[in-house]
Amino acid sequence: MDSNSFVEFDAFVEHSCTDFGMGNQKITGDGVVTGHGTINDRLVYVFSQDFTTFGGSLSKTHAQKICKIMDQAMLVGAPVIGLNDSGGARMYVFHYLMFRQEGVDSLGGYADIFQKNVLASGVVPQISLIMGPCAGGAVYSPALTDFTFMVRDTSYLFVTGPDVVKAVTKEDVTQEELGGAGPHTTKSGVAHAAFDNDIEAIYKLREFIDFLPLSNKSPVPIKPTQDLANREDDMLNILVPADSNKAYDIKEVIRKVFI
Repeated sequence: MDSNSFVEFDAFVEHSCTDFGMGNQKITGDGVVTGHGTINDRLVYVFSQDFTTFGGSLSKTHAQKICKIMDQAMLVGAPVIGLNDSGGARMYVFHYLMFRQEGVDSLGGYADIFQKNVLASGVVPQISLIMGPCAGGAVYSPALTDFTFMVRDTSYLFVTGPDVVKAVTKEDVTQEELGGAGPHTTKSGVAHAAFDNDIEAIYKLREFIDFLPLSNKSPVPIKPTQDLANREDDMLNILVPADSNKAYDIKEVIRKVFI
């Protein structure tokens, strides 16, 4: 966010679970920071999951905080940015058996977030920046958003991890092979770009916001350019092959048109 622009929502919210000793394990904020601020003087709403708090896992109140800013963003017409770093639904592990600490509430929270993703689609831009290993329910929402960015070697998106894959299929697979930035930006198409580290990712995201309208009712940002409107480039005559079955570099076409 721009300096001194961030306003936090629900900073003192705690989870309401009392099972599995969770009544004695409460942390204010419940693993996610939410609020609004500006990026280059333009309003945005943001949530950032904290992996150091219950693994960034989703509880009922965690989900409610995220849904709240998504509702606000749709109401006023502003982009939603999610900094995702979550292990999925909040669960308790005992002797390799997994118990959902908040049961249906946690899964219901994901359903609420997914519904907000669908309702916000085409209304306000939704951007996901994957800042760590995300698994289970935590991977579905980023895939529903408009743009998904990852960090090489530190961020991952997979429905279930390598250990479960090995237990079920007997296949050895690394986190990178299963859900790293490489596979998702070159094969699956889930992610649109990858960056070398967290700092670069955040700076590039700030730049990217400047190219987007705030909502479906806002104009597209206009920037001055030195590119003449009547400029011609003969390379465009041969870059796209006449045979539609032949491959070509679409990025080179874009560069010739816009740069």
